[in-house]
Amino acid sequence: MNAPVQLPFERVDPLRVAPRLRELQSQGAVHRVRTAVGDEAWLVTGHAQVRRLLDDDRLGRGHPVPETAARMGDSALFGGPLGNFATEQADHARMRSLLQPHFSPKRMRALRPRVEALATGLLDELAEQGSPADLQAAMALPLPILVICELLGVPYEDRDQFQAWTDDAVNTRDRARSEQGLGSLFEYGQKLVAHKRAGPGDDVISRLCATEDVSDVEAAGLSMALLLAGHETTVVQIGMGVLLLLASPEQWRALVNDPGLVPGAVEELLRASGKGGGIPRYARTDLEIDGVRVRAGDLVILDNGAANHDPAVFAEPDQVDIARPAANHLTFGHGARYCIGAPLARIELQVVFTQLAMRFPTLQLAVDVQELAMRRDVLTGGPVEVPVLW
Repeated sequence: MNAPVQLPFERVDPLRVAPRLRELQSQGAVHRVRTAVGDEAWLVTGHAQVRRLLDDDRLGRGHPVPETAARMGDSALFGGPLGNFATEQADHARMRSLLQPHFSPKRMRALRPRVEALATGLLDELAEQGSPADLQAAMALPLPILVICELLGVPYEDRDQFQAWTDDAVNTRDRARSEQGLGSLFEYGQKLVAHKRAGPGDDVISRLCATEDVSDVEAAGLSMALLLAGHETTVVQIGMGVLLLLASPEQWRALVNDPGLVPGAVEELLRASGKGGGIPRYARTDLEIDGVRVRAGDLVILDNGAANHDPAVFAEPDQVDIARPAANHLTFGHGARYCIGAPLARIELQVVFTQLAMRFPTLQLAVDVQELAMRRDVLTGGPVEVPVLW
């Protein structure tokens, strides 16, 4: 068998799949790789295979011997095994049953006017500040934080503090920093839970605290997981979405001319923005993936970004096409672990691109794409800045 391919892949263009990944995809769907921290794993890059395995209970996040398990990186959250191997399926089912009601489509639709008002306020400030500007700082970062703070009942004035902790928690290069960030976030969650117990409000944390048989520890853990997941990825999606659209001016003009294209455009941007990284899973038993034998305990990385760029499913996958037919991207996962926050993320993205297209029709990138700095120390990646002018 060939020697393992070293991760991560070198990116030549921040908006395109790494050439080495594209080369691997042309050779098959499953590849033996070595992770950034030196451990061997299997990388799955085909759309059909990733989609199937995302909903395969022979793979999980737990490992029977976590301390010896292969790791993707040094992030305490995403680098290695999570949860209890023996009970993880029941634990996951409980977590979803507790959180799902708070993110129902009905609740999210009711939230849309508030998201629109918050976005309008941020764009008013942007218009007042004038061109040029950094859209990452003006919109991509503050909007998801404002929304998740209101939804959960987290004080927005604490944002600099918890943003620093979440940045630390998802750091892929410094395990101690990642663990410390996660610990600080959990301590903060415990303080919020105590505060909500004493004086509940109309928010998710208060409702979790009022749920029968939910302990303070569980409420704090779930709340902080929502705080982190509820803004971190959406920040990246807004920034990357703007970059992808403005780097394809004809697509941006099409959206400006017909804002009714926004829902489809959002799905295309969700598909196009993922450029690799992947979702870690551990084989709970021996299994075969596309003719490749995987042993129990092996690390299997389901690369949904690569799957979203599988040329067998998406014609010219590196091209942004906001009129692309019905999306079957895997950005939010698939099956039992499909992202609970997907309806909220879609609303935020639809609101942002509708308002940008209507209010800033002449928006363009202020620098060449190749000059853009991308974050490489955190799992979610994304741009450091999105310099624009109009």
